[in-house]
Amino acid sequence: MISYILRRTFAAVILLLVVTAVTFAIFFLLPRFAGQTADQLAQQYIGKSPSAADIAAVKRNLGLDDPLYLQYWHFIKGIVSGATYDLGPTTTQCNAPCFGYSFKTHVEVWPQLTSRLPVTISLAAGAAVMWLVSGVAIGVISALKPGSFFDRSFMGVALAGVSLPMFFTGNLALLLFTYQWPIFGRTYVPFTENPAQWANTLFPAWCSLALLYSAIYARLTRSGMLETMNEDFIRTARAKGLRERKVVVRHGLRAALTPIITVFGMDLGLLLGGALITETVFSLHGVGEYAVQGIKDNDLPPILGVTLLAALFVVVANLLVDLLYAAADPRVRLS
Repeated sequence: MISYILRRTFAAVILLLVVTAVTFAIFFLLPRFAGQTADQLAQQYIGKSPSAADIAAVKRNLGLDDPLYLQYWHFIKGIVSGATYDLGPTTTQCNAPCFGYSFKTHVEVWPQLTSRLPVTISLAAGAAVMWLVSGVAIGVISALKPGSFFDRSFMGVALAGVSLPMFFTGNLALLLFTYQWPIFGRTYVPFTENPAQWANTLFPAWCSLALLYSAIYARLTRSGMLETMNEDFIRTARAKGLRERKVVVRHGLRAALTPIITVFGMDLGLLLGGALITETVFSLHGVGEYAVQGIKDNDLPPILGVTLLAALFVVVANLLVDLLYAAADPRVRLS
């Protein structure tokens, strides 16, 4: 087991390095193919109407004229141990992990990400609990009664949930339950200040997000359960006289959980990196909303920081999924 964990952890670290290299290439190499020069990139650190001497100084101080491999080394070094920015008369220290400073606000990116992360975690965690419980429950009941009115009705709702985009269901929830019938609050309140108001404000966002994802989990669970409930070990469990509930939950559902665990790890990891549309629709100042604002402002460092943070969450989620596989099925440890 320890060997399996070490191998998976080492693979996750290598994958993170690959992700940082690809991300760096997207933001710094591909723009060169599109015609962007080092002068244009340096100009974004200065502002409007810079002089040629100012641009040359920024390029020299930030190493924008260095080879790309050297720039990538400085990029990784800044994330691990911090960086020093010399932009003229003053020198600024960017503490690790350093994702640079915003072009527009001149504020360090990492503190902005950490201050917004609790909002994104609150949104993702609440919605994940709702879609996992509802999706798995609906999928199990539909699989036990295939072709019934319940099965057809909930699979129809699941299809509608997958088809309806977030900017429709989210705005509809806001219109009905926040403005027309003011049941839920409009302004986010941290959990530590008022847990009841925190849940009241986030509930429409949770429901809108859970509607989209629970439909996927219901269909996955139904498909897995239909296949599992016809296996020989299920008939053997019933022949031994086990209660139907124990057969379904302990034997049938457990065997059908493998694809659900895989998809759940990916979905949760991506959401922790920022639910862009949901946070924008519900005016939640989370990581996703920060990325959207960076895109609107053509502000490179915030976009780069959110991208790397999302990649980190996805890689960690995949690592946890691998460890859950090993705990659920000893055969996985030998792979």
